[in-house]
Amino acid sequence: MGILDIIITALIGLLAGYLAQRIMPGRDPGEGSVLITMIIGVVGAIVGGFLAGLLGLGGLFGGLLGNIVLAVIGSIVLLWLYRLVTRR
Repeated sequence: MGILDIIITALIGLLAGYLAQRIMPGRDPGEGSVLITMIIGVVGAIVGGFLAGLLGLGGLFGGLLGNIVLAVIGSIVLLWLYRLVTRR
């Protein structure tokens, strides 16, 4: 993985985390923090890719737009799980 791949992954993660937080508004740890948003997005991309593979949908999501969609879906799942676990 080269430096360009790392930069692209970080940018996709930032965008995915941002979109997920806008789709699922609420108070989350580090809200407004670019680093936390990136982490949510990057981990969300991994979760989204894993879920797509489990469901046999991996081939449907190709290219940059597909990666962003998977990352956003994974980030939403991640935020939902976090909120489910930390419910008071």
